[in-house]
Amino acid sequence: MQAYFLSQQFNSRSLAENSTACPANVTICSGTSCVLPEDNFNETLSIILSTVLTIMLALVMFSMGCNVEIKKFWGHIKRPWGIFVGFLCQFGIMPLTAFLLSLAFNVLPIQAVVVMIMGCCPGGTTSNVIAYWVDGDMDLSISMTTCSTLLAMGMMPLCLFVYTKMWTDSSAIVLPYDSIGISLVSLIIPVSFGMYVNHRWPSKAKIILKVGSIVGAVLVVLIAVVGGILYKGSWIISPKLWVIGTIFPAAGYSLGFLLARIAGLSWHRCRTVSLETGMQNSQLCSTIVQLSFTPEQLELMFTFPLIYSIFQLLFALLILGGYRVYRRHRVKTKTDVEKTEEKEDSKSMSSHAKINGGFVSNETK
Repeated sequence: MQAYFLSQQFNSRSLAENSTACPANVTICSGTSCVLPEDNFNETLSIILSTVLTIMLALVMFSMGCNVEIKKFWGHIKRPWGIFVGFLCQFGIMPLTAFLLSLAFNVLPIQAVVVMIMGCCPGGTTSNVIAYWVDGDMDLSISMTTCSTLLAMGMMPLCLFVYTKMWTDSSAIVLPYDSIGISLVSLIIPVSFGMYVNHRWPSKAKIILKVGSIVGAVLVVLIAVVGGILYKGSWIISPKLWVIGTIFPAAGYSLGFLLARIAGLSWHRCRTVSLETGMQNSQLCSTIVQLSFTPEQLELMFTFPLIYSIFQLLFALLILGGYRVYRRHRVKTKTDVEKTEEKEDSKSMSSHAKINGGFVSNETK
């Protein structure tokens, strides 16, 4: 058991008068040296916060499911063109981008492997929340997240085998299939309940959706803050990984949108595919890294999943802000055009009335 020593100088008088000079939680007190038990506060905090965040995430996904219509969702499954485009982005563009970035920046082999692991991970559930706020196709978003998580059980080992051969033996990377399965279950069950509520009680589903979308936005920020607090001692990392962690999500968003547009998807589906591509399951990446490498190796790259998650969130918020500004400008412009047309119509009606001696036909009313 790890322990640390607290050494203090006590005078003989205080020791004689007060036998409780050492802290109350000491395990050994000998003279002026006290042995205190290991401080498990950070580990306990991590367990508590993980439990709370998991429950909140399940509630948020339940609310997101309240915006999914069964017919449209099943339509994406029966005609999976959008899902197929997302599949190409998720397990085609992202692993290839990770491979090229690792080569371009000439990082250490162990660091290149963690970049590849992040590129091979499925999409994260945070993308569903952001997709709602940018008026994306929620049916496509949920179906893409579900399918990518399910297909990850086969595509992750395949991609890692293809891309990591020059740096390490792919068999050394431990894939937590139980964690992938838990992610899949925690996604499918809440969303299924949400879809059922939307089918049976559409009016109540809208209220749940509004509340859940706000909670989801708070949850996205909370996850980033909690990650920064829990891993505040692990921020010393290679500058190259900082640069890759900045470029990688931006490349994922951009290339995902471009491929979706080339594939002929509508604008709101392009936004959805873009978010599903750039937003990776960074929690799964952290789990794989911890299971696969020694503590000495973790010091070189453990923080990379957190760096990626922070910048993927920042870029997603920039996309959201840009879309909201564009939408407000477009609505304002459309309103101004409609007002101008109404004024022109009223002027033409009044001039027509003057020409016809004040008579206005029913057709012009």
